[in-house]
Amino acid sequence: MDNIVIFGAPGSGKGTYSAALVEHFGYAHISTGDVLRGEIKADTELGRIAKGYMDQGQLIPDELIIDMLANVYDSKKGSKGVIFDGFPRTIAQAEALKALLNSRGQDVTAMIELDVPEEELMDRLLKRGQLSGRADDNEETIKKRLVVYNEQT
Repeated sequence: MDNIVIFGAPGSGKGTYSAALVEHFGYAHISTGDVLRGEIKADTELGRIAKGYMDQGQLIPDELIIDMLANVYDSKKGSKGVIFDGFPRTIAQAEALKALLNSRGQDVTAMIELDVPEEELMDRLLKRGQLSGRADDNEETIKKRLVVYNEQT
């Protein structure tokens, strides 16, 4: 099974490229952002914890993300491949993903980085916020998210 990681700053187009790969190759898609927003919408304990971090523009603690992704990954068994959209973001997360995959006899097949100028990212995210109503797509939070991304990814 192929395991492809797509990474880039918030607003770089990870979801758009993931969707194209899913459609073209028939891969499963794991978006940490979508999974987290689903947990928030369902008002689960993980969702409430995650919301606090996301509202501050911070990354969710690794152990929460890794446990969540292990469950989601296991539900994709039998897929032709999996696209990891937005994960890993840190060295610790990359090591955890490698360990997770290795424990299942798998490895990362490819990594794709989307590199977009920050001015373009800001424009995209502000427009997305206006269209989608996402609370974390406001100028102050976007700036924090980009700083965190640049420092930790």
